[in-house]
Amino acid sequence: MSANDLLLPPGPVLRVLAPGSPQAQAIYHLGLETSVVLAGIFALVAGAVVAALMRFRWREGDPDPRQDAGNRTIELVWTAIPGVIVAVLFALTARTMSVADPAPAPAPDLVVTGHQWWWEVRYPKSGVVAANEIHLPVGRALSVQLDSADVLHEFWVPELARKITTVPGRPNHIWIEADRPGTYSGFCSEFCGTEHAWMHFLVIAEAPEQFAAWQRAQLRPADRPAGTEAAAGLALFERTSCASCHAIAGTAARARVGPDLTHFASRRQLGAGVADNTPGSLRRWLADPQQVKLGAKMPNFQFTDRQLAQLVAYFETLR
Repeated sequence: MSANDLLLPPGPVLRVLAPGSPQAQAIYHLGLETSVVLAGIFALVAGAVVAALMRFRWREGDPDPRQDAGNRTIELVWTAIPGVIVAVLFALTARTMSVADPAPAPAPDLVVTGHQWWWEVRYPKSGVVAANEIHLPVGRALSVQLDSADVLHEFWVPELARKITTVPGRPNHIWIEADRPGTYSGFCSEFCGTEHAWMHFLVIAEAPEQFAAWQRAQLRPADRPAGTEAAAGLALFERTSCASCHAIAGTAARARVGPDLTHFASRRQLGAGVADNTPGSLRRWLADPQQVKLGAKMPNFQFTDRQLAQLVAYFETLR
């Protein structure tokens, strides 16, 4: 795999500075407000230290400075000032939490489950199932339930939402929304094993009518392949153990161990961000998954060149 196949999105730190949702805006503004308060504290303390050094610096022959003890006024002032600062920061944080982390909806709009090392995406109300891609309508907040199938993962879309951990057996919740159309990068930010670094996902925000069209397309079962090569690929998929891990609506494959492949060819990434979803990348993945993503749970089936061509031809029909 060449370097051109790797997806290297801009760093998450920079993305935090470009909030694209009310929730991210609230967190961004809290960061600015806190920085102003801390900068003011630093300036006052540093200024007082410098002033004291200049005014009261020791000179040869000077007596020891007079010691004052038990000044109740000074003690009250330096106790009250930090108390006021903490109260202000608490109020700002509480305001931000009410915007960025409101109570979850009675029923989630979206269920995202972290796996080693990919993301399962389900829309319970419509029945849509995807992998490593979240589609949402612009301007509408979705209530997201976060689960884990194995270990701790951490869901983070820097431009849209805060970090939140997925815990096996203990669902967490978050709201996600986008103010403008676009594609936003998401990451797992909790070390979760060998391929933690390649556990990316995309959030694709689109106009409501486009989102509705996407959902309708995702609900269609896979088309039966018309070409001879693609039909041979489907037959190969069904008679090998591929169907023991993956599901393709409209076929006998119903498993949920690995990603649902019903509309695999419509996705932009392969292997949770390790490569662009192109026929060339797919062929390399099927030939030897470990060469593309070391530690991936998919085994090497030792496919022949002819079988690889058949499988690629079939998967390219899954749109």
